[in-house]
Amino acid sequence: MSSVVTLLAQRIALGLLLLFLVSILIFVGTIILPGDVAQSILGQSATPEALANLRRDLGLNDPPLTRYLDWATGVLHGDLGTALTSGQDIAESLASRLSNTLFLAFWAAIIAVPLAVFLGLLAVRYRDRWPDKLISAVTLASISLPEFLIGYLLMFFLGVKLRWFPSTAIGYRPDADVFTRLEAIALPVAVLTLVVLAHMMRMTRAAILNVMQSAYIETAELKGLSTFRVIWKHAFPNSIAPIVNVVMLNLAYLVVGVVVVEVVFVYPGMGQYLVDHVSKRDVPVVQACGLIFAAVYIGLNML
Repeated sequence: MSSVVTLLAQRIALGLLLLFLVSILIFVGTIILPGDVAQSILGQSATPEALANLRRDLGLNDPPLTRYLDWATGVLHGDLGTALTSGQDIAESLASRLSNTLFLAFWAAIIAVPLAVFLGLLAVRYRDRWPDKLISAVTLASISLPEFLIGYLLMFFLGVKLRWFPSTAIGYRPDADVFTRLEAIALPVAVLTLVVLAHMMRMTRAAILNVMQSAYIETAELKGLSTFRVIWKHAFPNSIAPIVNVVMLNLAYLVVGVVVVEVVFVYPGMGQYLVDHVSKRDVPVVQACGLIFAAVYIGLNML
């Protein structure tokens, strides 16, 4: 039992160390960006005196180390800072945005994970036959196409031409009933499902095929068990470790990789919030979003 506790303590400590290093990269990356934050806030008509006063108020004249320590100390106390452009508390603004992103990622995962496992089992069952080749071709095509292109194609055909679903999620309201919310996110969920489905399905297929070469699988086949029973009862349970790994990594991507999808469908999640404030050079918001994305990815990867 002590070895398990030691392993958990080491992994948690490494995760916290990695998050600390990522926070430094995020902070350095934002302060070395070209341009003037004060100028972007006040506009081109601002006087030098006004710019100097705003830089002083924002702490932009302080040394970078002092600014980082102030920011990191605030984060440790749950204070992510204040948005420069709106003056709103970032933590309060991000709470609803993060909830929306998790809602979108949750439903994409609910569809993608069981479907990926089922398609992987189906591809192994009909290995080198037309179902396997068809599944592989479709998944390879979904990997090859960028997610924004898939989004625009679904938006055009399913949203504009067929009118099956709303073409954008601009009408999404967190206080609406669950069916209204699901209808609004149908197309974003479809895009995310197609993006992560291929990786999980191909890993499931590869892991099971690797186990199928084992001696106990041959013994099960010699006993007269059906092919599907051999795969489900013997091969799949023993190949679950690499499948779980790739599933968790793709779940992390569902949370941190939704930026493009949220922008395409105008979904009010963290990705859209981040892009809106990148265009305004709102550095505290960018730093907070980057840190939360990193924490979610590291946490799921460690889990």
